[in-house]
Amino acid sequence: MGAVFGLTAGISPGPLLTLVIAETLKHNKTEGVKIAIAPLLTDIPIVAVTLFILSRMVNFDSVLGIISILGGIFIAYLGYDSIKTKGIEIDIQNIKLQSIRKGIIVNMLSPHPYLFWLMVGAPITFKAYQESLGAAIAFIIAFYVLLVGSKISIALLVDKSKAFLKNKAFIWTLRILGLVLMIFALLLIREGLRYFGV
Repeated sequence: MGAVFGLTAGISPGPLLTLVIAETLKHNKTEGVKIAIAPLLTDIPIVAVTLFILSRMVNFDSVLGIISILGGIFIAYLGYDSIKTKGIEIDIQNIKLQSIRKGIIVNMLSPHPYLFWLMVGAPITFKAYQESLGAAIAFIIAFYVLLVGSKISIALLVDKSKAFLKNKAFIWTLRILGLVLMIFALLLIREGLRYFGV
């Protein structure tokens, strides 16, 4: 699950991926890769805070139930967004160097990491932790390896071929991952309802 979420987040159109591609086109693949690693620098506090907040909730099952249902709706929205994608348009005007700084700012100001960890990542991590600490760690590692790895791969592909962003294989990969997200959305909603005994 961590790998699928990471891969989908990594290749789905959004502010950070746009910046990865724009920096690669404007400068080179090194600048694109710098942007791609921004989540490793910005998400640690986001993950820590969401896990801490959820662990302090008194009526934990109800909270996890509500969050899982909202997370399912959020993931369904992301899935729908991936299914209807037609490619990525990039405006590379007025882009200056300082890639890593820009990547950090864009990722910290984007609502996606906060929404994902509050409504999806943290509840799944807690559920995995009930199985074992290793399962929780594996979810987080798989998510970030695929998130960052896919963005780096896109930077390298864009550096070689600017036509990649309109490539049918890329677009269909996004659409298939969108369908997988829809399935995960239903599973999250079902899990949320189970917390309420439904």
